[in-house]
Order: sequence, then C-alpha cells, then structure tokens
Amino acid sequence: MPFSTLGLRAELCRAVSAHGYDAPTPIQQQAIPVILAGKDVLAAAQTGTGKTAGFALPMLQRLAASEQPARPKSVRALVLTPTRELAAQVGQNVKDYGSGLRLRSAVIFGGVGINPQTNALARGLDVLVATPGRLLDHLQQGNCVLDRVEILVLDEADRMLDMGFIRDIRRILALLPKQRQTLLFSATFSSDIRSLASQFLHQPVEIDVSPRNSTVSQITQVAYAVDKGRKRELLSWLVGSNNWQQVLVFARTKHGANRLAEQLDSDGLKSAAIHGNKSQGARTRALEGFKNGDVRVLVATDIAARGIDIDQLPLVVNHDLPDVPHDYVHRIGRTGRAGRDGQAISLVAPDEIGLLRSIERLVNQRISPQVLPGYEPSPHAVQAQPDSRPPMRGRPQQGAGRRPGGPSRSAPRGGRG
Repeated sequence: MPFSTLGLRAELCRAVSAHGYDAPTPIQQQAIPVILAGKDVLAAAQTGTGKTAGFALPMLQRLAASEQPARPKSVRALVLTPTRELAAQVGQNVKDYGSGLRLRSAVIFGGVGINPQTNALARGLDVLVATPGRLLDHLQQGNCVLDRVEILVLDEADRMLDMGFIRDIRRILALLPKQRQTLLFSATFSSDIRSLASQFLHQPVEIDVSPRNSTVSQITQVAYAVDKGRKRELLSWLVGSNNWQQVLVFARTKHGANRLAEQLDSDGLKSAAIHGNKSQGARTRALEGFKNGDVRVLVATDIAARGIDIDQLPLVVNHDLPDVPHDYVHRIGRTGRAGRDGQAISLVAPDEIGLLRSIERLVNQRISPQVLPGYEPSPHAVQAQPDSRPPMRGRPQQGAGRRPGGPSRSAPRGGRG
C-alpha cells in the first residue's frame, strides 16, 4: 500500500519517499485517514512504529489546504512533547515532510537562547513544536498567542504525565480554542491517559497498534547476571569483544551516567553521557556524535533518551534496571524500530532480581539471567541459568574493552554506573 492511497497530496508522498519510506506502517494506515477527516484521535503506539509521520503528514496537509496563513505571534498547529530531544526530532520531521509546502514551523525548548525563538514566533507559525515549560515562558512574556490553534498534538502523553507536566498542560490547553482537532499519542491506554482524553478530546477515534504492555516483537531480550561492582567491566568487555559500534546504554541516575561514560572512555571506548543536567549544546553534540559514529557508546537516563530517534539502532543495554517496569518498555523501544531486528541486553545484579521479575510480569515474557564465564555473581546471590555456549563472537580488541575476569587498570571498579 503506497502513501498515496491514504489520500495524501503528492508533495507529502514525495517527501516521505525521499526519506526512504515506501509503505505506511499500521499506525500510519489507521491514523492518517482519520486525521485527514478532521476527527480527534486517541492512539496507542510504541516508539518505532512511525507515529510521528502518522500525525505530522495529515496535519501538514490540513494546514496546507487552508487559505488562512498564520498571523503574527499566532500558531495554527501545536505539538507538545515531554523532552527537548523529542521536540527537536519531531520538529525536524515536520520540516522534512513539509519541505514541498509553503508552511512555517519552529521548535522551542529550554536550555538554549530565547531570542531566536521569539523572532520565529513573532512572524507567526503554521506548526509549533514545543516543550511545556518553555512554551509557558513565551506565553507569559507575550511572545505568542494560542487562540487560533486549529490542531493540537500531545505526543508521548504518558511520559508527560509521568514527568509531572499535567499542570502545565492544563494551563496551556486553557488558552486554546474549544473548537479544534486534538490528537493524543501514548505508548499505552493507561487509566490516567483515558482520564486525560475524556477531558480534552471530543468523541475520539481510538487506534491501538500496540498490545497493552507488550514489547516490540523484533527485539531479542537477554539478561546477564553479574555482581553490581563488575557491571561496567562486563559491559566494556561485551562492547569490545563483539566490536559493537553503536550502543545505547541506560543508567538510573545522572551521576551514574556521567561516571559510567567516563569509565568506558578510559577503557578505550569513545563514550558520552546525555541527561537533564547537561546543557542543551552538550546534549546535541553527544547525540550527533552518536548518530555519525564518533561516539561509540551513549549513556543516557530515561528522560533524556526519549528523543533519541535512530532507525537502525541495533542494540540497547540496561546497565541499571529501571525502578518502574514501564520504563523498560520505553527503553528497549529505541531498537527494533520500523520492523527491523533489535537486541536488548540487561545487566542484572542480585538486588535487581525483583525488578526483573516485575518487568517479566509486565511484558509477559520470561527473561532468565544467564551467567557468562568469568563474570559469575557471588554464590547463592542470584538464580541464573549458566550459558554453556560461547556467549559472544570475536575477541576483545586492544584498547576496546576488557576480557572477563581481569581487573581494570584504566578505571576504578565501581558500583552502580
């Protein structure tokens, strides 16, 4: 099924084709005709299903069909996202898909200078992609008005609720006209999401392409049992021995992400950390370095990773298991995107077995920790299944990760990353 069969105009079909997409994904097949018809949408779609194009393409077409240009300081379509990285990614997609249309778009988020954003808002925008906090700053300063918004998109609404943005969202929505089209996208239809939808959506069409609490079927999930103090050592060896060139690693804390990136860098693996305490410039540089291959290992916290959108990311590693099982689903959804195969590896310390069991119940899948020779956890600390096969192919390369069982000379053997 080509995109043209969904009712999209030629300019949009050419744009998606230019970016390598020939056929729509299930979320796009279901959402695009409904949005083109002007109906509200409540959609459950996991990361990597193509949901951004699912709302951006019909949104751009509806805006282009109108003969009413954006007035100074006004906004015609507003897309709210939970993080800066996701806002930047969505904004770039809107720009790419709308390259053949005469529409103005901009992205605003915190951590960068406000003056260029103010100038963009002053001209008026057809599409504004924003994080809630920075948008409220501009609204309070009178830099923009929202009384002419025709389309509102709440992207990754579940994460915005998790991050405590509900009050900001309510303040923003109170400034929008009641007569509008509202599109809400979430990973799952939780009770909180349904409650939010009942308040802000009008007779929405429900679209669910993600079975509740399931993980993407193309992702192979593996767990290795290891003492907490040897996690970084094992991670370094895995990366080096397999010659992995692009690895996204999740750490539980900002400090832990910094420390782990520094230690891996000392092991000869070019690494960088990305989290909320980093400046926006540092986060952008780290992400770009990871995408272009200059950075081999990117260590991220859950919030910072929400905007990482790499179509062919082959591997995700949980250095620390998340405290909230749903975050595991979000994490591993960074790989196995757009129908491609992916792998998710979790390093499980003895005190994290309870977290692993909660994850198993959520995803309805057994993920029994294996033991790698040379990295056996302390006796009786964890019930793991020995791996009798050679766990990995290849050998560690000089300066690119350590062999199992050997002490590190380049970095301290610490606790949790």
